[in-house]
Order: sequence, then structure tokens, then C-alpha cells
Amino acid sequence: MDVYGNNPTSEKGEYFRNNVWWWRPLWQYCEDMAPDLCKGVSAQYNDGDGLDDEKAKALSKILLETLSDGRCLIYEAQYNLEMSMLPNEDCLMCDKTGIRTDEVGKEHGMDVKALSDDKVIVLGRETGWCNGCDGMGWKPNWATNYPFSQENVREFAEFLAESGGFSIC
Repeated sequence: MDVYGNNPTSEKGEYFRNNVWWWRPLWQYCEDMAPDLCKGVSAQYNDGDGLDDEKAKALSKILLETLSDGRCLIYEAQYNLEMSMLPNEDCLMCDKTGIRTDEVGKEHGMDVKALSDDKVIVLGRETGWCNGCDGMGWKPNWATNYPFSQENVREFAEFLAESGGFSIC
């Protein structure tokens, strides 16, 4: 998401960017920490919605407080724990076998690809691979693609403080 300062007071307040993977958990955190400020903001779309200067500064203050008092650290730890406990997903590219034997897999030699020594030990075979799951037959849960970090919160809070309000475009 491209987030532009409406009336920036410094270069830091001009622009903030997160790809969708980083943005969604960040904005969810904002909603969790400051529901009254974030309520009604269409933050998952690039439609120009955002906050005015007063609300952006208030959100910045709240986010910086959560960083200072440890709430953000606890949130990050809980978030990462939850992500680590999600069940793995079956790989559909290889039908859970770890070896692509479809037309594309055969065309690219995945069905006969020699495995590295460490993969041989883990997988118990010497050949056959899948680019969807690295030969495992499973992959991490899709939700684990959405990371969260205190550093991202800090960067956004600093942007908010100097943005003069913002628009998500």
C-alpha cells in the first residue's frame, strides 16, 4: 500500500509503503490498539481513504506508547506464536507427494531431479522435487506470509507523526 502524507512536515512524513503482506497485520494492529481512531477507515483498498492530521498524530502517539510500554513486543510475540502454530497445508502442485509428475514438472525435470544430501536425509529419497513445496509435500500455512514487526510499527508511527494526515492510494 502506498500511503501519502497529506501535508507532511518532513521527508519522513511524505510517504510510507508496505506491500500487502506487511500492511494487513500492521493495520490490524492499529485497529486493535486504537479502534476509535481507525474505525471506518477503508485501509485495505487503495481508494484514498485515511486519517486527518489530528487523528494521524493521535494514532502515532498510541503506537509509540505501545512500543515504549512493551505492548507491541507482546503482540509481536503472540502473533508469531500463533503463526507458528498454524497447521501446514498440503501442496496441491504435487498432490502432497513432494514430486511434480505433471506435464510442467516433467518438462522441467522435476520428477527426476537429484536432491541435495540434506534433502535425501530428510525426505528418504534421492530424486524428485516440487517447486511448490521444495519437495516436502506440504508448505507453511498461507497466513504465515503476513509478517508483523515492531520495527514496521515504529516506521509507520514516525510517518504518521509528520504526515499531516494521510491517504492510502
